[in-house]
Amino acid sequence: MVRPNEEVEALLQEYADLIAITGGDAFKARAYEKAARAIAGHPADVSHLDAAGLKEIPGVGKSIAEKVIEYFRTGHVTVVEQTRARIPAGVRQLIAIPTLGPRKALTLYEDLHISSVGELADAIKAEKLRDLKGFGEKTEENILHGIALMQQAGGRILLGAAMESAEDIVAELSRVTGCTHCTYAGSLRRMKETIGDIDILVAADRSAPFMDALTGLPSTAEVIAHGQKKTSVRTVKGVQVDLRVVRPDAWGAGLQYFTGSKAHNIRTRTIAVRLGLKLSEYGLFTAEGGERIASRSEDEVYARLGLPWIPPTLREDRGEIEAGLRGELPAVVTEDDIKGDLHTHTALTDGLAPLEEMVAAAAERGYAYYAVTDHAPDLYMQRMTDEKILAQRELVRSLDGRHRRMRLLHGTELNIGPDGDVDWPGEFLEGFDICVASVHSHFGLGRRAMTRRLVRACENPHVNIIGHPTTRLIGRRPGIDADLDEVFAACARTGTALEINAQPDRLDLGDEDILRARDHGAKFAVDTDAHSIPQLACLRYGIGTAQRGWLTPQDVINTWPLRRLRRFLRKDRPV
Repeated sequence: MVRPNEEVEALLQEYADLIAITGGDAFKARAYEKAARAIAGHPADVSHLDAAGLKEIPGVGKSIAEKVIEYFRTGHVTVVEQTRARIPAGVRQLIAIPTLGPRKALTLYEDLHISSVGELADAIKAEKLRDLKGFGEKTEENILHGIALMQQAGGRILLGAAMESAEDIVAELSRVTGCTHCTYAGSLRRMKETIGDIDILVAADRSAPFMDALTGLPSTAEVIAHGQKKTSVRTVKGVQVDLRVVRPDAWGAGLQYFTGSKAHNIRTRTIAVRLGLKLSEYGLFTAEGGERIASRSEDEVYARLGLPWIPPTLREDRGEIEAGLRGELPAVVTEDDIKGDLHTHTALTDGLAPLEEMVAAAAERGYAYYAVTDHAPDLYMQRMTDEKILAQRELVRSLDGRHRRMRLLHGTELNIGPDGDVDWPGEFLEGFDICVASVHSHFGLGRRAMTRRLVRACENPHVNIIGHPTTRLIGRRPGIDADLDEVFAACARTGTALEINAQPDRLDLGDEDILRARDHGAKFAVDTDAHSIPQLACLRYGIGTAQRGWLTPQDVINTWPLRRLRRFLRKDRPV
């Protein structure tokens, strides 16, 4: 079943959208969004909390607490129902389109009576939008691209959501008597940014107990197929889960086979044929006689093919076979290599937890250093001032080294303006230990202007990291149009790192862009952009993406010792 916290998150997020659609107070809408995120990440079941307990959650005040209590008492919230009734269902459908905001959706409904995605696409083809105030040919292009993004996403879900579901199922099946191994496989194990179906693999002598267990889980909404070798179900969240059970002595071969990718497996089977062997999910066999010679572990299977064990994140037939045969497979970066997080937020701006709590949580992760990088003032919604940031700096300095000797860096996330300028002048920026700079607005600049904007930011001697460089939101907002090769070259030339933002809806840079940037000689920072304590754990997704880009610890600046990192952050400025 859906967790109560997630129910409340969806309700408050919907109310925030409704406020935006009806032209309500933007700060009020943002407050509800912030409360929704805080409740979703709260460890306790909020349905068991009273008003006092709810108000202890960051961002939840008296009014929001009362709405949560009303929801669990009655099953609805009166003000949400009333506001919802004012908005046609068609408008709510339209705002799901990436690139189309709530107010434009309302305009389309009121002026052109458009209430579905299909009607909108037809209106664009008939060029009916161009005469509306605030619309134009470029707007039409952006909306069509948003519709294509939504259709392309289809039934695919984000890596983080898939991982959460998969790990819950793996935990349940691992408790079943007779289980010797259980894990997820497929594109999830390869850490692709979106997942179609979740593949689960179990090693056991008998399959029936596991097939029955999967169909009986509370998270199972529908049984698609129930067999001895494979069972498929659909969860309450609409995700298909495929379970296969193999014998324990075939675990390695089965895991290798069901991890994929298809292209990678074609290459391994081709090598097997050349060696006079046959490779399947049951093992590696001699072609003549059918003697099984490897199957218990992936290492064993790869070794008999003349290959080292290949990390799942590299198994895309992008050169990993050739590198393995040459003995040149990279030792990719792992989560254990990370010495600190260089992009995080606190409740001073749009984070959910106070500085002290974020620092303590980071220290629990064993970091050697940790950067606090709250938003700068040009992101006006955050209401940052010089006085606030300087007061925070004093607090950061007072906490430096107090939690498990973890060193603290005081930084900021700057906003890259349309011309490449950032919020504060150089003299003020000199006081920061680290500066992340990101694009947060004017996403529709032309290609040349956008490229110049990013290159100029790289050339700023105080900018150390370009945050979420393409600004994409997976399935919701496309990346900016820029000559990324020119940007990557500028990063390498100026000593500016490119961020791999680990938020599951960003994963920005993506793996293909990382491969290109690496060829230019750029360095990278794998950061969480955490706005709450639970989000610090999103690092794993950034690491998976970095691995898919073939990065080693030498490529990633937050694997470096603090002294080396500080030298990099100076960007050759005089000390």
